[in-house]
Amino acid sequence: MSQPENRADPVRLTAWVRGRVQGVGFRWWTRSRALELGLSGWARNTADGRVEVVAEGARDECDRFLQALRSGQAPGSVDTVVEQWGPAKGTIEGFTER
Repeated sequence: MSQPENRADPVRLTAWVRGRVQGVGFRWWTRSRALELGLSGWARNTADGRVEVVAEGARDECDRFLQALRSGQAPGSVDTVVEQWGPAKGTIEGFTER
């Protein structure tokens, strides 16, 4: 996706987080960071041991959120984060752990 002209325009960030991120409070921590930034979305465990995170909001806040996911401050340990950007769908309210 090309970068929006206004960094306050809503975007959707989908991130797949690999490492020791299941059963350690990672989704709860992710939800807390997202709500602090005013983002909506969800985080869920995947069958292969990753956590999939979807967040919608202003590009600047989503960038900050992605930095937090990579910061090393989350519970457990994050090895890699792969992200995908797209337009916000605007169909998510709040931020939930799935």
